[in-house]
Amino acid sequence: MDAGKSTLALQTNHNHAARGRVGLIFTAHDRSGEAAVTSRLGLTHDAIEVTDDFDFWRHAVDALTHGARIDYLICDEAQFYTPEQIEALAKITDELQIDVFCFGILTDFRTRLFPGAARLVELADRTEVLQVEALCWCGKRATHNARVEDGVMVTEGDQVVVGDTDRESGTAPSAVSYEVLCRQHHRRRLTAARAQSVSLVPEPLPFG
Repeated sequence: MDAGKSTLALQTNHNHAARGRVGLIFTAHDRSGEAAVTSRLGLTHDAIEVTDDFDFWRHAVDALTHGARIDYLICDEAQFYTPEQIEALAKITDELQIDVFCFGILTDFRTRLFPGAARLVELADRTEVLQVEALCWCGKRATHNARVEDGVMVTEGDQVVVGDTDRESGTAPSAVSYEVLCRQHHRRRLTAARAQSVSLVPEPLPFG
């Protein structure tokens, strides 16, 4: 999160479309709550929602059978896809010669790999780390995603819960939100809000 993956997904689609290529865009559990790929920079594009029972292979074959042209697929929030859906995307690349570009995160708020992300790493022709680094509140590279419920960081619960990531500083916390942290502060459950509250506590005097 906060690394511009959805922005890059939309940019990739733009670059290919500008060269006359025809593609399809997919997403799952987008932050907007709609079937669309949205970025925090304000970019948006309609997309096909991927539910757990969505069949990529059948969708592609049906479209091609009815005369559609498909040169590439843009798959945002790929961590939410099932392992079987990731395997179908690999099959589409190998047997239909359609380029597939997947964008997503690897681990959940518990620091565990998403099943879809794990299968994607196992099957992908190549993986790339985004050049735009997300930063923890301390300024270090953020490598972990923290789930915050009613202002408190949690490490247990359902793996997939869509929450707010755009809350402005100083506003009341939403029921569920997310924050990127470095490993150290994720382990200590030290979010930006908690760090700020701790820093406001007066230091004890150096004498008893």
